Amino acid sequence: MDQIRTGKFIAERRRSEGLTQAELAEALGISDKTVSKWECGKGLPEVSLMLPLCERLHISVNDLLSGARVTEEDYRRRAEENLLSLVQENHENRKNFGLSLVCGIVTVIAVCALTALASFLELPAPVRVALLILAVATAAAGIGAAVLLDVRAGYFECPHCGALFVPTAGAYVKGLHTFTRRQLTCPECGKTGMCKKRLTRKN
Repeated sequence: MDQIRTGKFIAERRRSEGLTQAELAEALGISDKTVSKWECGKGLPEVSLMLPLCERLHISVNDLLSGARVTEEDYRRRAEENLLSLVQENHENRKNFGLSLVCGIVTVIAVCALTALASFLELPAPVRVALLILAVATAAAGIGAAVLLDVRAGYFECPHCGALFVPTAGAYVKGLHTFTRRQLTCPECGKTGMCKKRLTRKN
């Protein structure tokens, strides 16, 4: 799915309907910043907003996902392409989540092994220090890689407005967390809460 193309299409249809971003946002019960984000190609409408948005812009969901009016002849082909695109996105999210877990496990094992070698083997002091430095570097690299993979693996769901969003790596690292939730600030409503990890856009 081409976010930029879809964003331009939303902007085009909004103007055709004689609406400002603020008026469209008010009709959907969201902020005008969210509409602006869509139109700039920086995000897609959440599943729960797609039907109301399409009704207000007098288009089909297939038009929205295609980023253009779909002719009768193209309708079935575009519908299949859009479905495959969503399936592919969900597959990539699951793959990144799995890689993140593997990366974290491998990092823990490597750091423990290096620390054990430095602690229990009879080694010259410089070698011991080098192993400890290597353990710290391995931990930093492994955690960094795991964070980047996990941030890319799906979305976080705001407990206040239900919006799905991808946080910045910095916000992700700083947020207090449990295994499935992380304290983040929602870019849609601006509230902070324990946001649930979601791998897909499905409700």
